[in-house]
Amino acid sequence: MFVKVCGITSEEDALLALALGADALGFVFAPGSPRQLRPGAARDIVSHLPVGEVLTIGVFRDERPERVVEVVNTVGLKGAQLHGREPMSDVRYIRERVGLVIQGFAAGDPAIASAAEGPADLVLIDAPEAGSGKVFDWSLAEGAPGGMRLVLAGGLTADNVSEAIEQVRPWGVDVSSGVETTPGSGRKDPRRLRRFVEAAKAAGERLGGEGWTGGPDIPYDWQDDGT
Repeated sequence: MFVKVCGITSEEDALLALALGADALGFVFAPGSPRQLRPGAARDIVSHLPVGEVLTIGVFRDERPERVVEVVNTVGLKGAQLHGREPMSDVRYIRERVGLVIQGFAAGDPAIASAAEGPADLVLIDAPEAGSGKVFDWSLAEGAPGGMRLVLAGGLTADNVSEAIEQVRPWGVDVSSGVETTPGSGRKDPRRLRRFVEAAKAAGERLGGEGWTGGPDIPYDWQDDGT
């Protein structure tokens, strides 16, 4: 079971999540989020992480695609998560220039039906109010088309992640507020984080789910547009 810990705001929390078994770390650049980081701050954190051991993702919302590519590659991230209403042309442009793209949708969004045909590597389904920490009706995720790697987010905690995985059968899960000391603080609670990762991994093993095997080692030369 792929586990992404989002809203990382410090080197301490990044290393903690990695030590406890997280497969991916999310750094939020979307304006208005209490967990928003400047690219320079994210670069400082990423530079101290063990090379190749974790998937680092920048989270954006309705940002210019050129800016997304610039931030991901200058910070040294391995991918981008698009959590707005980005048109497919923008998603395709970004995917051609970064190692991996996660496309986020609100639960119940009709656009999910065509997500499997898009360029994103992973599709994330979140609560209608992304980052709120609110649980949504998981049955809204059950109608997602097959043939895609689905990541479930939205109000997940150590107490409900097993049930969520058993009901939705996602490829992975994403958590932020559910493992924080207080919701919205950006600071991760070691005990909550440990319990969450252990519960998610155990549920994945029970279901015989596919695990994360890593992404491309050679980054795209984003400054070369091919012209």
